[in-house]
Amino acid sequence: MKKLVLPLGLILPILAFSQVKKKDTTKITNIEEVVFQRKDKGKTNDLTSVRISARDAQNVASISGGIEGLIKTLPSVNSNTELSSQYMVRGGNYDENLIYINDIEIYRPFLIRNSQQEGLSIINPDMVSTVNFSAGGFEPRYGDKMSSALNIYYREPEKSEVSGEASLIGGRLTTGLASKNKKLTALFSGRYRNTNLVLNTLNEDTDFNPKYYDFQSYINYHFNDKLSVSFIGFYSKNDYEMIPKEREVNFGTVSQPINLNVFYNGRETDAYKNMMGTVSVNYKPSEKWKFTLDNFAYQNREKEYYTIASSYILQTFDPITGAPVTSYDVGGQIEHARNDLFVRTYGTQLRTRFSPNVNTNLEFGFKFEKENLQDLTNEYKLVDSSGYSIPTLPFDPRFPDASDLDLFYSISGKNHIQPTRMSAYAQYSQKFFWGASKVFINAGARVAHWSFNKETIFSPRIQLAIKPEWNADMLFTLSGGVYYQSPFYKEIKDLNGNFNSDIKSQRSIQAILKNDYEFTFEDRPFKLTTELYYKKMNDLIPYYMDNVRIRYSGKNNATGYAYGVDTRLFGEFVPGIDSWLSASYARVYENIDGRGDIPRPTDQRFRFAMFYQDYMPKFPSMRVNLTLTYAMGLPNGAPVFTDPYQYQKTLPSYKRVDLGLSKVFIDRKDKKKTYGFWGNFEELILGIQVFNAFNINNTVSNQWITDSNTSLMYPVPVRLTGRFFNVKLEFKIK
Repeated sequence: MKKLVLPLGLILPILAFSQVKKKDTTKITNIEEVVFQRKDKGKTNDLTSVRISARDAQNVASISGGIEGLIKTLPSVNSNTELSSQYMVRGGNYDENLIYINDIEIYRPFLIRNSQQEGLSIINPDMVSTVNFSAGGFEPRYGDKMSSALNIYYREPEKSEVSGEASLIGGRLTTGLASKNKKLTALFSGRYRNTNLVLNTLNEDTDFNPKYYDFQSYINYHFNDKLSVSFIGFYSKNDYEMIPKEREVNFGTVSQPINLNVFYNGRETDAYKNMMGTVSVNYKPSEKWKFTLDNFAYQNREKEYYTIASSYILQTFDPITGAPVTSYDVGGQIEHARNDLFVRTYGTQLRTRFSPNVNTNLEFGFKFEKENLQDLTNEYKLVDSSGYSIPTLPFDPRFPDASDLDLFYSISGKNHIQPTRMSAYAQYSQKFFWGASKVFINAGARVAHWSFNKETIFSPRIQLAIKPEWNADMLFTLSGGVYYQSPFYKEIKDLNGNFNSDIKSQRSIQAILKNDYEFTFEDRPFKLTTELYYKKMNDLIPYYMDNVRIRYSGKNNATGYAYGVDTRLFGEFVPGIDSWLSASYARVYENIDGRGDIPRPTDQRFRFAMFYQDYMPKFPSMRVNLTLTYAMGLPNGAPVFTDPYQYQKTLPSYKRVDLGLSKVFIDRKDKKKTYGFWGNFEELILGIQVFNAFNINNTVSNQWITDSNTSLMYPVPVRLTGRFFNVKLEFKIK
């Protein structure tokens, strides 16, 4: 078995081979369909979209989730924590990404601040049939976000089935039903996860009790070939309890090592409950027309309760003897929160598609939403350093200190709004020949109005692709338009805890140039994709990154821009299975109140990732998959409520390798017969996963400690998980 070994330098646009045009003496007449690529089930017309294999998502070794675990290996996507299913795309933050299941927009929990609190991703890999991901320049039918769109389609079972998985950190059980005539199909899946064992690899003395579970259903009834009704139901409950006891962190430099010892008292108890229901009616009177009416309701109930007192000693040591030299600070702090959030949205959307011929599509859509947001915030932080509350004014030691004892910050708010949101879109898609070259155009626009801020936005978008008749198989795509970040709960809430009705949508003007080059090597297919992009942004709302929570300032007082290059080599490095390499360089800047450009907290810079699959040639039932990530450190940004121009601290680079090993005992693709008890199984796989195989101490954020003597703030790293071995058993019953 020959494997492909290519240097990273090959991941560049290969255009030189494309300048020779094929001689074509035939006359093209009566063309029925212009074909750019092989037709696959679930293929979208969106030329910015990347197809993700649902099967690969089930196999990948990932703590956060299979689908998101694979998405994080794409060149345009960045994440500096393995515990979170959230991701950042081309300089955007976690809140700038659209997620759809069967074309219904999905919301994530809002109050989660630490990646440890995140449980199961809402996307269940067992139920997925098609995954399409666009990193920007997506078509008008997708909503108003500035970064990316992820569209998941759930599958209909072909027959009755039972499958599941059991591991050291949880399990899942999925049941599929299908009537003989396949008029009725149903898919039910339940999952449970407890990451206590993984969190115990953190270098701290803390009692964790995280419990996450969810239940999802997808039911279809086909009245006939023209009319069908479907239902998607989702219920999720995440409970997170943490009792910290003690923590020790060593940081600083070789010449000046610093040690922080923290002792805690108190606990944190959080609860996140999400529910969603969708009823869709699909009517297709002819091959030319298709109508879909979706009625949906979503409810989110979140509680974040904690009171944690801590005392700390910050000191440095002699690098040779290890003896303590200087004690910078002795102090403590109290962090308190009683935050409650209730979110309910319900509405309806109508989508229509008209296809007069196989090369033309017209799509229209209208959506109405009613929103109910109730927010109760009571949060504060008291910092005491050597007997003085921080912040405190400097004083003359000859006179009594008359300064006030202030809280480091205090957020208090009681908000309740019930706005309505309306949006509509129209887009036109056409395939045709331009001489001997194939051309595709997708153009349209969307308009949206929100009653809370009384703002109406208009978003024109376009995609243009050309496939020249060259010897080399290449496709060039230019896409872009105006993309808004329509405000919701997080954007409208300022740092005092109040909702700002004067907030406006953030806006970005995007231009993306893409090249796809398909070729064969050693009789195996490969595809090299290279993208250049630029974003011009205004009406930006500056934000702070509090671990994985985004805290917005509540003001449209910044402008910015982003640019970068992404490249991905995809193909069969090993015959029969897909792998890929990704590399990117990206920058994003903002200018707050005209003070000058500074990197945003999501400034990515260089990143490299790999997803690799292999098997033993003589024993193909022995399989391995590997995900590798190297990303330059993000700017941690400023501590909340401080001036970002005074704090520009970059985190260490993020380096991680996750490994999955499996032995396939029974595979439905094999023709080997099984008897007795084992004859009931269609699939049986035993796997071992090694998370963080090299036990690298990555940093997700900084905890800022203030030295009262100098008023300096020291960034103390908050570490991520260490090496962990997980054992899992997967099965599927006939």
